[in-house]
Amino acid sequence: MSETGSVQRPEPGNALKPERGSALKPETGSALKPETGSAQLTEPGGEQQGLRTGLRRRHMTMIAIGGAIGAGLFVGSGSVIQTAGPAAILSYAGAGLVVLCVLRALGEMVVARPVAGSMGEYARMAMGPFAGFTVGWLYWYLYVILVGAEAVAGAAILGNWIDLDQWVLSAGLLIVMTVVNLVSVKSFGEFEFWFASIKVVAIVAFLAIGLAWVFGLWPGSDAGFANLTRHGGFAPNGIGGVFSAIVVVMFAFGGTEIVTVAAAESKEPGPAVARATNNVLWRVGLFYVASIFLVVTILPWNDAKVLTSPFVSTLEHIGIPAAGTIMQIVILTAVLSVLNSAIYVSSRMLYVLTRDGDAPASLVKLNKRGVPARAVLLGTVAAWGAVIASYVSPDQVFTFLVNSIGVVLAFVYVAIMFSQLRLRARLRREDPSALTYRMWGYPYISWAVIIALFAVFVAMARNPDQRNQLIASTISLLAVMAIYPLRAKFGRKKPVRDVEVLHH
Repeated sequence: MSETGSVQRPEPGNALKPERGSALKPETGSALKPETGSAQLTEPGGEQQGLRTGLRRRHMTMIAIGGAIGAGLFVGSGSVIQTAGPAAILSYAGAGLVVLCVLRALGEMVVARPVAGSMGEYARMAMGPFAGFTVGWLYWYLYVILVGAEAVAGAAILGNWIDLDQWVLSAGLLIVMTVVNLVSVKSFGEFEFWFASIKVVAIVAFLAIGLAWVFGLWPGSDAGFANLTRHGGFAPNGIGGVFSAIVVVMFAFGGTEIVTVAAAESKEPGPAVARATNNVLWRVGLFYVASIFLVVTILPWNDAKVLTSPFVSTLEHIGIPAAGTIMQIVILTAVLSVLNSAIYVSSRMLYVLTRDGDAPASLVKLNKRGVPARAVLLGTVAAWGAVIASYVSPDQVFTFLVNSIGVVLAFVYVAIMFSQLRLRARLRREDPSALTYRMWGYPYISWAVIIALFAVFVAMARNPDQRNQLIASTISLLAVMAIYPLRAKFGRKKPVRDVEVLHH
């Protein structure tokens, strides 16, 4: 991308070639050397730097699926059902459609211009260094706090089986998943592949059992769909309940965008994202919508057990032995999957921020396996602060930290959509042949998604139960924005607008 903001095409044959004026410039005496299977920069001291391309197609597919299936589906869906009733089906479908459009818009940019850093770098391309700085640091903060929160959640589950203090268990989980991420990007990919596979198998098994029950094929089943309308109607709390639930559900789909960050470490970043996003999200949406459909069909939506643990309650009602233990294992797997992905994403975003001069230079250093080890460790240390807060001040500091990331992903979604609108227009003028994977209905659907996201903000502001999350997250946004003038004045290098486009 040139100084005027134009977008240039990567030259064929380079493993990782910075364009003229790119954010990563080789210093005197340095050389850019393409190498098979990696993208490396040789520095003056002879030390090679570059993220490795260790992720395969199966990794990318399962990262896309696993990123969206967290513990929120298995546990948090109970509160959604209580809010919307059986119409929670519509809430999941509506939220999934919005997130699908966001991911499609992001996929368009990744395929046309694959970069390390994904949404942060596209904001930099489209709206300048201030936007890149803000989105990058917000996204890093989101996943660092999420690492701490997931470690606490995982420790709570392990506490049912292991008689140790939960802070010890949290520390153990953090250490194990940090080591996984320090080994190599392939190690991260393998763990995420198997974690996601376990979640998918669990959901498919639940769907098979649930459908057999609903259609009278399970011994002793109560066939039929009466529960969908019997207890106050399909939408007992009205359309307001459906929309309020959409606000909660939208964040349950968070994580689908992780595959676009991982694209920088796949051999074909553009095609890899196109394949991973083209069919995966509708499958994930099907998992969510079909699962919730079965829960509210098999159990009355206002059953108290649905609020606490909808999947366990459904399986126990059907008569599956040890349903609670089985689901605890599945939920623990979901927690570990999110923990693994969050450590990975936070380290890569910090690596890109460092490369762009928005973070201390020492954090850009990679180990011999191409892993930004210092960025991984800093994220883990910061997450440990959130773990400590959960035990020292669970009702104040930790609650604020969790609330402060509650809407951050929606802020990032807005930035993605504005970035896509600007970059799409630029590419249509300068390089239309790069637009091989397009956002639907441009620009109308893009603007519709932005309007829907702002409607979510308004709904949260009007809802006393969700207002604190909006306020705390807005404080996070304003804090990051307030830091930028200091970075611009005292940073080791001037803020950069140009972004390095990858071509493996």
